[in-house]
Amino acid sequence: MAYYVVWNGVTPGIYETWDECKKQIMGFPKARFKKFDTLDEAKTAFTTQPKSVARKRRDVTSKTPANTKFISNALSVDAACSGNPGKMEYRGVHVNSKEQWFIKEFPLGTNNIGEFLAIVHGLAELKRRNLNIPVYSDSETALGWIKKKKCRTKLALSEKTKELFEVISRAEKWLNNNSWEQPLLKWETDLWGEIPADFGRK
Repeated sequence: MAYYVVWNGVTPGIYETWDECKKQIMGFPKARFKKFDTLDEAKTAFTTQPKSVARKRRDVTSKTPANTKFISNALSVDAACSGNPGKMEYRGVHVNSKEQWFIKEFPLGTNNIGEFLAIVHGLAELKRRNLNIPVYSDSETALGWIKKKKCRTKLALSEKTKELFEVISRAEKWLNNNSWEQPLLKWETDLWGEIPADFGRK
């Protein structure tokens, strides 16, 4: 039996199957993991090995293999912006059924803000529905903001963006006050085409 240590992924830890490990690393920026033959080795590596040492070992930055299929029972999220900044909207769409689960619109925003809010809304929606399925986003920037639990926008606060910034504040608060097990995965547009939640306005 093999054991997989994930130092840098959705949820760092020790996993007993490759499928469990893969959910933590696929699409995760600079994911780091390694396979071990025994649980003791895995525990020692995970609890005592500094990250700097881990990087020197058989470190793997997760790249999605060309033959990998996306997970169909998942929620996809995406945003669209007419100008940047401009009128912004985001939505969540179930990958397999193509059913739209939510949609929001703001008079002024940016695409990155929309992608960020879409992920948070998606996580909250899955929690409300008591579903443990992955969330796909095609935005590395937004996934990075989620990891830091902070929307790092340079958009200025104004009368037009006041409501948007209130929503951003609530989203950041939600991230800091809640935990989640759902994997946050990068949608590989080059392999799979546009994300199901795409607004189709390119």
